[in-house]
Amino acid sequence: MYGNDFPGEDPPGGLLGEVEAAEAALRAAAARDRGAAEPGGDLAAYFAEVVDADQKIEPRDWMPEAYRRTLIRQIAQHAHSEIIGMQPEGNWISRAPSLKRKAILLAKVQDEAGHGLYLYAAAETLGVSRDELVDLLLSGRQKYSSIFNYPTLSWADVGAIGWLVDGAAIVNQVPLCRCSYGPYARAMIRVCKEESFHQRQGYEILHTLAHGTPAQKAMAQDSVDRWWYPSLAMFGPPDGDSTHSAQSMAWKIKRFSNDELRQRFVDMCVGQAEALGLRIPDPELRWNDERQAYDFTEPDYDELMRVIKGNGPCNRQRMEHRRRAHSEGAWVREAAAAYAAKRAVKEKEKVAA
Repeated sequence: MYGNDFPGEDPPGGLLGEVEAAEAALRAAAARDRGAAEPGGDLAAYFAEVVDADQKIEPRDWMPEAYRRTLIRQIAQHAHSEIIGMQPEGNWISRAPSLKRKAILLAKVQDEAGHGLYLYAAAETLGVSRDELVDLLLSGRQKYSSIFNYPTLSWADVGAIGWLVDGAAIVNQVPLCRCSYGPYARAMIRVCKEESFHQRQGYEILHTLAHGTPAQKAMAQDSVDRWWYPSLAMFGPPDGDSTHSAQSMAWKIKRFSNDELRQRFVDMCVGQAEALGLRIPDPELRWNDERQAYDFTEPDYDELMRVIKGNGPCNRQRMEHRRRAHSEGAWVREAAAAYAAKRAVKEKEKVAA
């Protein structure tokens, strides 16, 4: 699993060790003086000083408008992905092969909904409302991760999503625990801890299938064959074609480039695939002793762009489902708002009395 997967690079405990270290750093940062002058006339200089000192920018702090917009775009896309990402696996809750599997999958899908709520709340600290963000998603003006536009054709796909998709998400998101924006970094601590369980659940499903009947192993291998390259594409376009990566790294929103994260993911998965008894579907995959990393075939970035633009296998299906769920859930939102308003009036009357 995700233990000491990056020898010589990470703190003890691998990726989860990084999460623990980030959490400790957040507590330490909150407890100590920034060592910077309080913001005065030169707000931009103060912002740069805070970021350079690895301190956290908080909602009350001045920030460049471009920094705020970048965070809203990234956090919103992350939140949308968690919500849309409930669909491929939710499709298998009623068809899971046992009551235990149903309960575990139901809990996982529920976790994804919670992640979306954490992230929408983090985005709201930047001055945008949740209603605005949902409207941007439903109107197609904001995107979600391309990976959720692929179909889940078999039960093994639930395992592949856990191992590969959630595994790629962990590699991508653990560095966000050190994001320069405080609310996002704090939300990611919990998200990453929960995602680690999701990855383990998927790995265990594939391990069971791969060590089952020949038909079960073939089903597991077929799933890995279909999900491998879309999972590699989750890290985004290559660094030379990435629009936002360099600036996000300068602001310490991101800590590693797309290509660095993709390489980490490949290097981690090779040993795990061997333990599963499954094959990574890349004939060019081989160890490069000079680089101390695996050479691999890049994903089809043209396909990635087609999917992002709405032309993937399930783009229309996913968005139609989300729009329908939003429309059919309007009465719940209205009832909750009415209840909150009624309760507020009662509280006001109680105080006045």
